[in-house]
Amino acid sequence: MDFLLSDKVPIVTGASRGIGKAIAETLSSEGMKVVLVARSRDQLESTAGTLPNESLVQSIDLREPDSANRVIASSIERFGKLNLLVNNAGATKRGDFLRLTDEEWADGFSLKFYGAMRMSRAAWPHLQSTKGTIINIIGIGGQTGSAEFTIGGAVNAALMNFTKALADRGVKDGVRVNAINPGSITTERLQTRLKTYATENNIDLDEAVKRMPREMKIARFGDPAEIARVVAFLASSQAAYIQGVILDVDGGATRAL
Repeated sequence: MDFLLSDKVPIVTGASRGIGKAIAETLSSEGMKVVLVARSRDQLESTAGTLPNESLVQSIDLREPDSANRVIASSIERFGKLNLLVNNAGATKRGDFLRLTDEEWADGFSLKFYGAMRMSRAAWPHLQSTKGTIINIIGIGGQTGSAEFTIGGAVNAALMNFTKALADRGVKDGVRVNAINPGSITTERLQTRLKTYATENNIDLDEAVKRMPREMKIARFGDPAEIARVVAFLASSQAAYIQGVILDVDGGATRAL
């Protein structure tokens, strides 16, 4: 399907690897001029070198308070417009709640929540002028409590509320705001979880890959490209009537209403 995204300009944060990289690749293949944002310049430039369309690499730490304004300014200077913001950056630490430090909690909110908030605020006037879109990549952990995911669950829940609030504002301003909650996607983070699971259960990695989805009552893990294709759809005019939606792309792992 042609999503009619050619020549439009998206910013993708956390674009150096995993889901963010897949999103950048998919949007570029749709003809978009992608702004890739992450801390690792080498990884960003490697990704940019494989994209079929023009791109802009911005190596920056979104935990810095002025980073969002710098990203937006550079993007507008290069391309003259902004049509889409994909807030994907941010990972939070798992672990025993009683051992997680204040610094680890602050860091979890600093990049994933405050980074998305600042990027959305800085991008909003430009998205308003193009009738653009924000898509927040969040995670299903914000919907159900997990003892090992207290930081991530709290951050994700906050981002879901933030998505709904921005969508409410977006009705008036002409900006569509939606979110995707990925489930267990085959990224480096999942590989780390699988290795831990294998060690804890005294099994090899291949057996962990088979057993863990069964315990989660899903058929398989997801692929980053599957999240990326949903981003392309939500960014397109095909999704013009979708506003304030938080879409679980998780293979059926989330069974709550």
